[in-house]
Amino acid sequence: MKPSADTLHLINKAIALQYRVVPKGMENQSLELFCDEEDNLANLLDELQIILDKPIKLNPIAKTEISRLLSTHYLSDTGTQEKELSAISANDDFLTTLIEEARKLKSSDIHIETFEKKSRVRVRIDGMMIERYQISREDYPALVNKIKIMANLDIAEKRLPQDGRIHYKSAKQSAFDIRVSVLPTLHGEKIVLRLLNNSSTDIDLYTLGLSDFDMENYLQGIQRPNGIILISGPTGSGKTTTLYATLKLLNKTTRNVLTIEDPIEYTLEGINQVQLKESIGLGFASALRTFLRQDPDVIMVGEIRDPETANMAIRAALTGHLVLSTIHTNSAWGTVSRLMDMGIPSFLVANTLNTTVAQRLVRLLCPHCKEATDFDAKAYPKQFKAPFSLEKQFVAKGCSECYYTGYKGRKAVYEVIPVDAELAFEIKQGNMYIEPLLKTKQIKTLSENAFELFAEGQTSLEEIFPLLLSI
Repeated sequence: MKPSADTLHLINKAIALQYRVVPKGMENQSLELFCDEEDNLANLLDELQIILDKPIKLNPIAKTEISRLLSTHYLSDTGTQEKELSAISANDDFLTTLIEEARKLKSSDIHIETFEKKSRVRVRIDGMMIERYQISREDYPALVNKIKIMANLDIAEKRLPQDGRIHYKSAKQSAFDIRVSVLPTLHGEKIVLRLLNNSSTDIDLYTLGLSDFDMENYLQGIQRPNGIILISGPTGSGKTTTLYATLKLLNKTTRNVLTIEDPIEYTLEGINQVQLKESIGLGFASALRTFLRQDPDVIMVGEIRDPETANMAIRAALTGHLVLSTIHTNSAWGTVSRLMDMGIPSFLVANTLNTTVAQRLVRLLCPHCKEATDFDAKAYPKQFKAPFSLEKQFVAKGCSECYYTGYKGRKAVYEVIPVDAELAFEIKQGNMYIEPLLKTKQIKTLSENAFELFAEGQTSLEEIFPLLLSI
């Protein structure tokens, strides 16, 4: 029982939540609605026909089922439903409601997109996309233009991509920044709004998910006066959050800390943060070149994405600076071969790399509704060998607290490799197969740390399955 996104706009959010109804669709000029079977159906029918001014057909379903539909399709920032207006037209109130709702729900991105016959709004919560609104094709251009004006973009330019930024202020919430990306598509412009958390007060390295053993190794790496700390992982794996948490720890009045970022996601008091601007020639490499003349102690580079930036980062590390950055590889040890692919000699990698980290984000099971079931080891990937056997597993169920997704919140899974003398020797020799050596040092892989989360009942096998495949 799942209403299509096309039917949800037939009634607004206030009516849906007040009368506990969800549109099923139109049938013979009548609006068919799911409703709570325990309600007084006669009174409900009379009121809805007056309010909506059209013939209504009620489809009674179980109370738990209507609660699930309301939580899923008319979600709010708490587990209980709130009587908020869900506007569908592209007016000022709609954009304000959309941004503030996404902020309350701790959404990372808002996707506003248009197709041949419809336009829609989706939000990303805990890494998953959820469709929230349908917008009429007629109202869509007005919404795009309003966002462009707020971001100081050219409303007349509809053929080329544009990037901008909005500093959003509201009486209800503290000010924050929104990164705006506009992309021309077949049927119009798609806009992605990235909500940036300007406050760093909630970031704490000790709560991100590092085990005691990994934390000890990581802290030893960042306490060195020079060298490179590299954090790897795909887009959206929490690398930037780990970097900011590290910078908070290193931010002392006795240190000069400089960063070059794209974008600046958090504002850190006492740290000199620079926004990358490729259009005027301010890239990672050119900023690094200037940083070296600014007498820095710690340098953070948003990403090492090309040989020039890699060479400048190595040079900074060799001349007595601590450099923190991110890089796109599949594993912690993979950063070594990636740097070599960029033309960095193996002896320079060995002499400058302090610690290499890989991380992923894993959704956590909702503590209010997760269920224990029997577990069969045949569910593992074929090549995965579990460190120990399990008789029970926890699976996602779904409740109003988690909007019936079964998951609530995310946690980072890490693989931390401190580069000591033995590993530095292997790098110089060009030996990429070092798994036996890592085992002797009791360094756990992403797969092993993810399995521990599963064994503890914090997440599901479905969520860590890709990590078990990757090793």
